[in-house]
Amino acid sequence: MRTILATFAAMAILGGATVAFAAEASGTIKALDMSKHSVTLNNGSTYDVAKDVKLDGLKIGEKVMLTYSQSGKTMDVTSIKPAA
Repeated sequence: MRTILATFAAMAILGGATVAFAAEASGTIKALDMSKHSVTLNNGSTYDVAKDVKLDGLKIGEKVMLTYSQSGKTMDVTSIKPAA
């Protein structure tokens, strides 16, 4: 009986944890903020970009595909590539 209760308790604790999943977004770059290391797309969404992702080669007006994870309201970009 204790084993069953311990299992259910562990499931309840783990089930309540916030999980971030990878997602993709595409659009045209509306703004780049090099000091905050962020990019804003034409739909108004602003994404924080990981420090190891380079923003140097990007230009306003360029169509891109972003891969990001979301935790709460924060969207963290892990890769940026030109959209096809």
